[in-house]
Amino acid sequence: MPAIHDGDFVVTRAARLAEAALLLDVPVIATEQYPAGLGPTVEPLAGYPRATMAKTAFSAVAEPGFQALLPAGTREIVIAGCETHVCVLQTALELLGSRYRVVLAADAAGSRDPADHRAAVDRARQHGAEVVTSEMVLFEWLRDARHPNFRQVHKLLR
Repeated sequence: MPAIHDGDFVVTRAARLAEAALLLDVPVIATEQYPAGLGPTVEPLAGYPRATMAKTAFSAVAEPGFQALLPAGTREIVIAGCETHVCVLQTALELLGSRYRVVLAADAAGSRDPADHRAAVDRARQHGAEVVTSEMVLFEWLRDARHPNFRQVHKLLR
């Protein structure tokens, strides 16, 4: 993460998503690209996933065992992470090819070079991914201000 452009911001937004997911009982899974060489999930995010899978394939979908991590009946996947133009994009494209609804939280994804991030977001959109912000995801998960966890989730936005 230290090499990712605005890496602290990306981690903060990803943590906000993960915290809201926990509050709203939305399953969180993580993949780690070659953790022996690149390191594990960063500390601010490490406690959220219910499962973490090490991988060498850039697309998580191509890694044996990935599908088993998804809860039965999953049709929509919100993606965050790095690097946007490699692992995030390749995962998004394969999920789209498998007919999942892919929601890319662009502010919770990053690359070393901002131009790579922008190009990846554009390409994901062109292939059918919905490009959103983490705040948009939170309000879509809530759907209504009367949601019992609205106040807790809303606090994450401050």
